[in-house]
Amino acid sequence: MSIEKNFSKFGKQFQEKVFQSMLSDQSWAAQMIEVVDPDYFDLKYLSYLCEKYFKYYNKYKTFPTLTILITIIKEDLTKSKDIVLRDQIIEYLHRMKTNPNMGDLQYVKDKSLEFCKRQAFKEALEQSVELIQTEKYESVLNIMKDAISVGMPNSTGHNFFEDIEARFVQINRQVCPTGLERLDQKDILRGGLGRGELGVIAANTGVGKSHFLVAMGCAAMRAQKNVIHYTFELSEHETGKRYDSHLCNIPSNEVIERKGEVIDKYKNMELGKLVIKEYPTGSASVLTLRNHIEKLSLKGFIPSLVTVDYADVMKSSKSYDSLRHELKLIYTELRNLAVDLNIPIWTASQANKDSSKSDVVGLENLGECYGKAQVADVVLSISRKPMEKADGGGRIFVAKNRAGRDGLLFPINIDTARSKFKILDDTELTLNEAVTQDENSMKKKLKEKWNEVNKKW
Repeated sequence: MSIEKNFSKFGKQFQEKVFQSMLSDQSWAAQMIEVVDPDYFDLKYLSYLCEKYFKYYNKYKTFPTLTILITIIKEDLTKSKDIVLRDQIIEYLHRMKTNPNMGDLQYVKDKSLEFCKRQAFKEALEQSVELIQTEKYESVLNIMKDAISVGMPNSTGHNFFEDIEARFVQINRQVCPTGLERLDQKDILRGGLGRGELGVIAANTGVGKSHFLVAMGCAAMRAQKNVIHYTFELSEHETGKRYDSHLCNIPSNEVIERKGEVIDKYKNMELGKLVIKEYPTGSASVLTLRNHIEKLSLKGFIPSLVTVDYADVMKSSKSYDSLRHELKLIYTELRNLAVDLNIPIWTASQANKDSSKSDVVGLENLGECYGKAQVADVVLSISRKPMEKADGGGRIFVAKNRAGRDGLLFPINIDTARSKFKILDDTELTLNEAVTQDENSMKKKLKEKWNEVNKKW
């Protein structure tokens, strides 16, 4: 039997696979939510499930997995007096869980719009019969117009002059602060990294990327926000010590021996919650993180910020011949996760070898893949020359910023013993000013060294 014949009437098998496709492919579900109405399903149990599925999305701005959907409806099914409906739902979900065969998936997707249009016309005709009998012709016309518009975009776009007032409405942008006040000001990050945004910290090895992620996690906790910190290089134990060190202002190598002091300090702090999860390098994909976040949400832990240390060593969901393509996919999926879950995500990126010779790490220095910068909403870079490490000096550069100004450079102090960062001067520098300043500083230090040597002679 051909596929066309099998699905010619959009029967039970087709409709079941439409819903199954939405469950398995959230990006496609995001498109279908504009087209599908739960009432389009002739089967009552599919209509019920679709309604619950969309209701969850409208509330949390992300689609539930099969596991979460089962959890949502479990209580309703227990109380339901409709035994037939309950049994149909249980049987269907059991089939999906035990045999998630998505054969003919592409065909179902290709024909879904046609299915929705047909169902919309079917409903419109049924409603029109009664309206015609009561001579409500205007209503009939409106119903048919709605049916015809199925599959078309809900919005035709922003009419620049007619909708002028809409551009001046103040949007409440919900953010997580970085903890660096100058960066969080309204001309730069406007409070911090916003929900649905991806932020990237770029730097060379040993400069302080992991410490910076810890510092931002601590800033969020101080703002009463819940944080998930994923680590792919450090252990959960070592990462936890860095949080202890920063929050309690105790050097990380003294945390264990000063255990009592750490515990006492936490008693007087009002902080958000923190979950630290370790995965071996290259073992976890973005889907792994998504599943973990969903498990935590079932236990009542809803994150306000996710930090990923770091994306470059994650596992790609697809294999490519080129590492560059894999990295771009990882960063794209990470940003999609931020959008789907409506949370900000910070991660770090290794800068390439050429950046070690640069005064400032820029977008062009992102290791292996410039595509990372294209995906990210915010890119900050940290630069430290060998001579600066001794006294904790360095620079932070706003390389990309969709929220406000970029191209700004600030001198910073880095306390790696406590994972703390401080902007030393609120006066931003241009790149040319920074390079000139560095050259003058270098000349001064060389001159001092030369004078010191001459005195010995």
